Amino acid sequence: MDKTWNNKAWFLVLPVLVLVAFSAVIPLMTVVNYSVQDTFGNNVFFWAGTEWFEELLHSNRFWEAMARNLIFSFIILAIEVPLGIFIALNMPKKGWGVPVCLVLMALPLLIPWNVVGTIWQVFGRNDIGLLGYYINRLGINYNYVQNPIDAWVTVIVMDVWHWTSLVVLLCYAGLVSIPDAFYQAAKIDGASRWAVFRYIQLPKMQRVLLIAVLLRFMDSFMIYTEPFVVTGGGPGNSTTFLSIDLVKMALGQFDLGPAAAMSLVYFLIILLLSWVFYTVMTNYDAER
Repeated sequence: MDKTWNNKAWFLVLPVLVLVAFSAVIPLMTVVNYSVQDTFGNNVFFWAGTEWFEELLHSNRFWEAMARNLIFSFIILAIEVPLGIFIALNMPKKGWGVPVCLVLMALPLLIPWNVVGTIWQVFGRNDIGLLGYYINRLGINYNYVQNPIDAWVTVIVMDVWHWTSLVVLLCYAGLVSIPDAFYQAAKIDGASRWAVFRYIQLPKMQRVLLIAVLLRFMDSFMIYTEPFVVTGGGPGNSTTFLSIDLVKMALGQFDLGPAAAMSLVYFLIILLLSWVFYTVMTNYDAER
């Protein structure tokens, strides 16, 4: 029997296709166009081919920025995912404490990125910031403006404070979806708390953990606003991630060709690493 095609359905998705074309495809094609051309100004362009890509891949500046990005993302995942699971496990599942905890967890996510950066910029200052003032009172020479380690610690703690709530909420959603019968059966069998977590809770959270890891990796790998507001990429280039370096190249130096090539490589790296995360975690789930 032949299948009947309803072409009217295309009219329902047509607005979405037009919106995607204007918001994603057309800007992407513009970037691709700039990445293979060069200009001396006055809107006069000439063909450059793969020159900018070759220059980028042989640049120590690019590889150092990417190394900082990777280190930062893996530190963030190593802290936020276990911490989010731990907090979600200890949150109440019933009673008045549930809405209170959910609201408290959601509050950091409601704060805009530039406001978060401004809060921690003031919070960590030695003269007027509570964090910087009391850390120095303890005898620790803390100054995120001059010390690269202090700058890294500040940016990491800021990101953990801002985004751990997302992991908590996702894990909590996975936990509350587990039927009570699973816990009752584990209690009858005399299973320990670790056994309950290992064989009941963790398997049931794998789907939401996959989402959490992918979201947090992509967000942390593309981080820009918070470290730029707090440190400006410094001291030196210690917190200059790929996104900050890209903006400096495109807007500060106005090197449109190299910046376009870098943005495309940046985009492909994010896609590749996200695909690796997704493939590894889904294959692990399938094997189980």
